[in-house]
Amino acid sequence: MSELQLTELIERYLNGELNDEEKQRFEALRRENATVDSRITDHAHFVGLIKQYGERVELEKRLNAIHHEIDVHTLTEELTVHPNWVVKMWRNHHSKISVAASIAIFAILSTLYLSGYFNKPTTNFTALRREMQSIKRTAENAERSNKALLHDIKSGKRVVSAGTFAGSGFALTSNGYIITNFHVIRNADSVYVQNSAGDSYHTKLIFTEPAYDIAVLKIDDSAFTALGNIPYNFRKGRSDVGEDLYTVGFPGDSLVLGRGYLSSANGLNGDTVAYQVSLPVNPGNSGGPVLDGKGNIIGIISGKQTQVEGAAYAIKSKYLFKIAREITKDSTNNKITLNSKSSLTGLNQSQQFKKLKDYVFMVKVYN
Repeated sequence: MSELQLTELIERYLNGELNDEEKQRFEALRRENATVDSRITDHAHFVGLIKQYGERVELEKRLNAIHHEIDVHTLTEELTVHPNWVVKMWRNHHSKISVAASIAIFAILSTLYLSGYFNKPTTNFTALRREMQSIKRTAENAERSNKALLHDIKSGKRVVSAGTFAGSGFALTSNGYIITNFHVIRNADSVYVQNSAGDSYHTKLIFTEPAYDIAVLKIDDSAFTALGNIPYNFRKGRSDVGEDLYTVGFPGDSLVLGRGYLSSANGLNGDTVAYQVSLPVNPGNSGGPVLDGKGNIIGIISGKQTQVEGAAYAIKSKYLFKIAREITKDSTNNKITLNSKSSLTGLNQSQQFKKLKDYVFMVKVYN
């Protein structure tokens, strides 16, 4: 299919001009081909911008027409020289003045909205990267941290500072490949990962896919020894609304487990790349795994809705298989094979957490 044919097909799809059979085939292609899915999203965004621009131009024309119709200088003179005529003038011109004021207010609000003033970067959506400097410690916690730091220095343990930002991540393989969110490591000068025992390791960035908000890191630190067998499976199939879920991550300095359930098969504004999950998440949870009761990874926490309590979003795990294929295809040195067996099945949640905690990391970003 040529670029022109694809563009025409996308326009027909967005305009609702495809018949049921054509629409089903095209949506199947969209699910299978990430490039097509991205093209549709970009085209819809572009068309929306064109429409908004047209509306704004029309708005300016209306404002100009009203401005020419009202003699502003005469109104100013009358108001200044004959203040007693204010009531009379309002009666004569109130409809035009009201319309002009309403349109002006609407234009200002529209400009602020389109510029992202009210909600950045996405309406009602906040990414969950944690600013390390914003964490306030009590005197007791600070003293405890200082004692631990002195102990580490005396014992010869390498000390890594807090960093600028932090998120979460988890192991894709036992030899040091770590998955996290793209927004967590964006603009980073260097990235370290820290396990639940407090050991930190330097990483290098292997792969990014901003469209899915996914990044893959590789531990390239001589102090790192390979992990044991990955205990969890990566779920390819679709999860069902109502399934019990849990997540683990680093909203603080220690690993935290949060319980909940899958609340929608799609993410914010119908986004098919993500699930909506009802889970307690906070800044720092970005990049953490979402698991079902059998210990299967079903998603990656990416953000939450600011105006709805408990509404969070997780990138679907099926996209991890696409990422693994892309990395393997593009590099002879970086090959990723995702685990297909879960040793967490049949264990209660406490037992699952104990086996899982060594494979979830705090991602420390320096820039």
